[in-house]
Amino acid sequence: MRGKVKTFKEILGVVRRAKTRGQKIVTTNGCFDILHIGHLKNLERAKSLGDILIVGINSDKSVRVLKGRGRPVVPERDRAELLAGLWVVDYVFIFREKTPIDWLRKIKPNVHVKGSDGVAKKILGPILRLTGTKLVLVPLIKDKSTTKIIKRISKL
Repeated sequence: MRGKVKTFKEILGVVRRAKTRGQKIVTTNGCFDILHIGHLKNLERAKSLGDILIVGINSDKSVRVLKGRGRPVVPERDRAELLAGLWVVDYVFIFREKTPIDWLRKIKPNVHVKGSDGVAKKILGPILRLTGTKLVLVPLIKDKSTTKIIKRISKL
């Protein structure tokens, strides 16, 4: 599993080699703070759309900016290794920015998959069109989120 967690520089090498072999690259991203069924369904859908699934996860610092104090619950390295342990994930890397825009411009995947909460299409749509990347929005599973899990646990 450790071999599946890469630096961004290593990911660029993976992408370069995969593209020369004609493989279809799919990316997705998120915090993946407490892994749940919604995450798994999103990853399974993403994997079904190509040959190589690369997952970018937000660093601890960027999760705090996005989600607030007390988050993440699970440290970035643990989150990366948990994702790497899933059969559907080929590679994982940690990124520091709030959004995946910078690394998507560099990777130029064939497909980028996100949960369909509307934000992804608005923010990522224009950038992905410029890179020739298809955006696939996966329906969210009702009541399945890390925030809701944390709220349920805090009531115990």
